[in-house]
Amino acid sequence: MHPQWKRQFSCFDLVAKTDQRPRGIVRVHDIEIGGDDVIVMAGPCAVESERQLLETAEAVAKAGARILRGGAYKPRSSPYAFQGLGVEGLKLLRKASEATGLPVVTEVMNEADIDRVAEYADIMQVGSRSMENYSLLEALGRCSRPVLLKRGMVATLEELLRSAQILAQAGNPRIILCERGIRTFETTTRNTIDISAVAVLKMVSRLPVIVDPSHAAGMRCLVPILGRAAVATGADGLLVEVHPVPEQALSDGEQSLTFQEFRSMMDDLQPYVSIQREARRLRPQLLAVGAD
Repeated sequence: MHPQWKRQFSCFDLVAKTDQRPRGIVRVHDIEIGGDDVIVMAGPCAVESERQLLETAEAVAKAGARILRGGAYKPRSSPYAFQGLGVEGLKLLRKASEATGLPVVTEVMNEADIDRVAEYADIMQVGSRSMENYSLLEALGRCSRPVLLKRGMVATLEELLRSAQILAQAGNPRIILCERGIRTFETTTRNTIDISAVAVLKMVSRLPVIVDPSHAAGMRCLVPILGRAAVATGADGLLVEVHPVPEQALSDGEQSLTFQEFRSMMDDLQPYVSIQREARRLRPQLLAVGAD
């Protein structure tokens, strides 16, 4: 590890990588996030209806996704935008999970909703706007569910790991970090994906790291490309938005893949996934050789 990074990140002792704890795995049922496989989480940005969600869950499961994503509560920039179905959306997510066998990841926005969301979700997502909501993080630290922690839109990696440390200090070490693009001067894409963040986080932290290419891109044509880049850089998984008819989506349709586009993306990812799987399988042997 670069000496500068060691000085910068070693204070986050509960989430930092050490010789004794070089790699952490978050288990969700029979799925290992941070293990040898690249785990893809996919589904609609927002749960809109039973039909929309069930069709999407079945399609992404068939294409190889391991976890269903979907928003029941939507923190929108505009008060006039669709705000989500709330509890009804959570119930639909559980129904889709039972129909497909996919665990569910969904966002929780405030402390009062934690128990309710945990009743239906397998992974609690902290959105980019909530990354520095420390009271929410402390409350989630007392929750038994794993937490997917998204990087804030203007947050540094040090600030992201500080939030992870707060979660761990409060009692929950089952944390998944998510790079989802940051705000820069560039306006061509919705956000600017910080692909170097994946490499740095894998070096300084023992936590699994996934990438959300949908929010980084803001347009569906770039999602598969950024997904490949993320896997090639060593990401432990992807978080991808998929919708039956993106043009009719109530939220983020421009960056949502169709079912066919998602299948094609999953097929195109396979060579990259195979290379990463082999590299991860060999890594303990390489470390052992290095130790000698």
